[in-house]
Amino acid sequence: MFVAVLVGIIVGVAGFYPLVFGMNKARMATPTSNLGHAGALLLGVLLSTVILAGSVIICVVAFREFAAPFAGGAAAGLIVSAAVFGISKNLRK
Repeated sequence: MFVAVLVGIIVGVAGFYPLVFGMNKARMATPTSNLGHAGALLLGVLLSTVILAGSVIICVVAFREFAAPFAGGAAAGLIVSAAVFGISKNLRK
């Protein structure tokens, strides 16, 4: 069960990177760009959802008994990585 939580935390942290990617792309968007601000942010949210939901679905199909600890670890990894990112951005200013 510890391994399922650990892998879930890793997947949660990996699921946060598309959100940072989308935020950086939105920051670089010009008023005439095709992707735009909202498009870049929504692309990041979509990629993050695909990573997180896809990995949880794979875990449910393959290892049903470890699905709850894995999903909890993924949620915790996403929340902690977002908190660390936000705190570190605010401390740099």
